[in-house]
Amino acid sequence: MVVLRHLYRNFRISERRFSATSVNRDKYSCKILVVGGGAGGCSTAAKFARTLKKNELIVLEPSEYHYYQPLFTIIGGGTSTLQEARRKESDVLPKNCTWIKDKAAVYDPEKSFVTTEKGDVIEYDYMLIAVGLELRYDLIPGLQEALDKPSNVCSIYSPKYAPHVFEVLKNLKDGDAHFTFPNSPVKCPGAPQKICYISDHYLRKQNRRDNVNITYNTSLPVIFGVKKYADALWKLCKSRNIDVNLRTNLVNVNSVNNEATFQNLDNPDEKKTVKFSMLHVVPPMATPLSLSSNKKISNEAGFVNVHKHTLQHIVYPNIFSIGDCASTPNSKTAAAAAAQTEVVFRNLSAVMNGQSLPLSYDGYASCPLVTGYDKCILAEFDYNLNPLETFPFDQDKELRSMYILKKIFMPQLYWNLMLNGYWNGPALFRRIMHLQFVDKKPPAKS
Repeated sequence: MVVLRHLYRNFRISERRFSATSVNRDKYSCKILVVGGGAGGCSTAAKFARTLKKNELIVLEPSEYHYYQPLFTIIGGGTSTLQEARRKESDVLPKNCTWIKDKAAVYDPEKSFVTTEKGDVIEYDYMLIAVGLELRYDLIPGLQEALDKPSNVCSIYSPKYAPHVFEVLKNLKDGDAHFTFPNSPVKCPGAPQKICYISDHYLRKQNRRDNVNITYNTSLPVIFGVKKYADALWKLCKSRNIDVNLRTNLVNVNSVNNEATFQNLDNPDEKKTVKFSMLHVVPPMATPLSLSSNKKISNEAGFVNVHKHTLQHIVYPNIFSIGDCASTPNSKTAAAAAAQTEVVFRNLSAVMNGQSLPLSYDGYASCPLVTGYDKCILAEFDYNLNPLETFPFDQDKELRSMYILKKIFMPQLYWNLMLNGYWNGPALFRRIMHLQFVDKKPPAKS
């Protein structure tokens, strides 16, 4: 089944390329083409929309709705709804841009144009690629089928499946609950743990925790990449009696028999099948095939091949990338995209004006590690996995204030400031709170 799906995806790419040769197509031309209208694409487009004319700025995005994905974890815990996390794409994109409701099928960086799935051609002077990561539920045998029918298998990562997580949790009376982290890049890498901790808290509130064994299975060799927060999370898991299996990857789901098969990544021939009463799965993720198959633009892993500090393409100076699809080795989070928007805006503007690149991205990412219904550990760090904390106190503690920040303030900040191009991350607030009024980082090299 997986092979057939892979062949079908390749066929679709070939079909799109064929359609691109059709004479029945529209042709567009613009100064800046933004491919992808998610967090990074929308926010950066909003900045450029202040100075460019509507026909000079094109956003290529197929979706009818825009989702604030960090809220999916809270939805899975039953304290928020999908409606709160959703807006119409037309309401969040800047009004002063041209929205083409389609997706990229073929990139031609040599001739500076993109062909869409419908066969339209968009010529550009400069391009920002912000297509994010795709959820590849199909790569784990049995998973897609399990999610598409009533079962004890669930996932917070898709708006289609996130509401079902709480239904599974409410029906969990006893047995074994397993939570997974895949052997692939993921967006919001803290989310697989967050829903695990929320589930633990829910079961305790319902006086059922003693009847349920909870296991967190991660493909990573560590529970979290930053030692300061990892130490806190190990203590949390120990105090709550949550088992943690490192280098353990889900490879098969049998929802009929409620069985999951895991592989030991350090010894691939070793596999173990376990029973479950609840299985929360984080799917493997990858960039869209139209991007990953284009080796002029992408690296070997399929990500847009950019300089990790300037976010400019290694080969094509008129191409930039932002967010989850960029090759930057940072944690893929909305907070990282926010920090990247000003870097892309200022650096791309400099290229357009024939100037050297002024800003450098330090790899900042934030992961609000929700540990229940009222506490959160706010992890913030840079490329070197060193803590880069905003507040003037240690953030490796479970705090109610950080939970309120995560659940109440961050969504408003996202919808009202970031998507309108007015939020570049907390760097300024961090300097103020730590009395660092001068940014000592040198400008990026062009």
